[in-house]
Amino acid sequence: MAQENRASKVPFYTFGTTLAEQEKQLKVNPMLKRFDASRKELAEDHHRPTYHYVSPEGIMNDPNGLCFWQGRWHMFYQGFPPEDPRVHWGHVVSTDLIHWRDLPYAIYPNPEDRVYSGTTFVEKDRVIAMYHGVGSGSMVATSTDPLLLNWTKLGNKPVIPIPKPGEQLPYNVFDPAIWKKGDQYYSVLAGQRPVGPGNKMVRALFLFRSTDLANWQYLHPFIENDGYGMVGDDGACPYFWPIGNKGKYILLHFSHMSGGKYLLGDYDQVNDKFIVTDGGNFNHGPMLPNGVHAPSAYPDGKGGINVIFNINEGKADKTWGRIMTLPRLLTLDENGKLLMSPAGDIASLRSKKVTVAETPLPDNQEIVLSAVSGNALEMHAVIDPKNSPTIELNVLRSPGKEEYTRILFYKNGGFWDRSVPGKAVQYSAISIDNSTASTLEGVRSRVPETASVLINEGELIDLRIFVDKSIVEVFVNGRQCVAVRMYPGRSDSQGVSIQAHGSPATLKSLEAWQMENLFAKP
Repeated sequence: MAQENRASKVPFYTFGTTLAEQEKQLKVNPMLKRFDASRKELAEDHHRPTYHYVSPEGIMNDPNGLCFWQGRWHMFYQGFPPEDPRVHWGHVVSTDLIHWRDLPYAIYPNPEDRVYSGTTFVEKDRVIAMYHGVGSGSMVATSTDPLLLNWTKLGNKPVIPIPKPGEQLPYNVFDPAIWKKGDQYYSVLAGQRPVGPGNKMVRALFLFRSTDLANWQYLHPFIENDGYGMVGDDGACPYFWPIGNKGKYILLHFSHMSGGKYLLGDYDQVNDKFIVTDGGNFNHGPMLPNGVHAPSAYPDGKGGINVIFNINEGKADKTWGRIMTLPRLLTLDENGKLLMSPAGDIASLRSKKVTVAETPLPDNQEIVLSAVSGNALEMHAVIDPKNSPTIELNVLRSPGKEEYTRILFYKNGGFWDRSVPGKAVQYSAISIDNSTASTLEGVRSRVPETASVLINEGELIDLRIFVDKSIVEVFVNGRQCVAVRMYPGRSDSQGVSIQAHGSPATLKSLEAWQMENLFAKP
């Protein structure tokens, strides 16, 4: 039976093999000219971010295959070209994880119907992409050129095919992650097994091994001792990397039920099992609407992991919607707990700076910080909560408070950690509430995104806050991050205020910068 022709209608280009050739060709590439025109047109939307990456045309879904190759960061993403809105891998490149440069679409569908999520593995002389080809199975493609513009699919067929009608397999064929141990390649495929309570489905990852990338042997389920998932999770978009300098590993993934997650543990390389010792969430509320979605992650070369997520929209928009978060650097503290902080050269986007000196915060009195205003801001605030149970910081606030987004810190208001006998510890909590952020019709709010964060007794609250038109991201003491979308309808919703509830507190310092547009052409 002849194979169905699923060739894309999107223009396809072949590029030279040297950097000089490629740069020359890119200067006159029709696709990039089209991207530039589309960016200019879409920039008129006042909800479109200025320093978070958003696709040049059409809607966008998961980031994929983040990697570092020949001195540059590459990120791929699920793009929907207008002339053939099946998923293709879009492609951007950066030297600092912040200033992203559009490149033409990288991987096109055929024989697969759509190019879905996957990861990359960098070798000395090539980059390997392994991804889920809808309707086909796990696909492998390779590239060797300086800007990863030319990709060749191995055998032009799936290396792990989806099951035939009626075929029963002990594994799912879904999103893959790839790595190498010794001279053999390994891959885990995402999925579920009916081994939960009442035979309900729970997260599973299925391990394969290969010597040549073309022929894969199924081994067994990969995860053991996993108590950090929910019944119904499915482990999509997995990334498996070493983290820290003590032999630990992290498995980042996404659940279509409960959002972005991570597992920490030990890689048993004799039995090829991942022994889970800790875990947590990147989502602290629903992924839809307005919530963090799937990760793409790659080591920073110093023991940390750089990760970028896509984040969902909260209003109907057929021209664009989802965007990428800022990159986060994941590391481990001395106790093996996950730390997270902003990554990349964010400082290069800063322009006008405003400093607010130490300011007393009387109880139950909102203080408008009149010197700080904008809808594309970075802020660094240090707060002594003293005995105040709740500190509220409002951003994107209109003068009459018709619209505002609430950032709330709850001292000792998070979960209790009772995982170690006799050492119960109560966490604090950080929350973003967008229920009052917009007066526009058709904009959806969501339950507050609320995450627990460990703040030691007497420790100051250290907030890194990023406001960018329709997204707010908050990093807390380098240990937690929450992010939410919102859509202010008023042009004057740009103010900032702060309030201590219940008891006085002190704003020790606040620095704020206006942020430049990373898409602006010189």
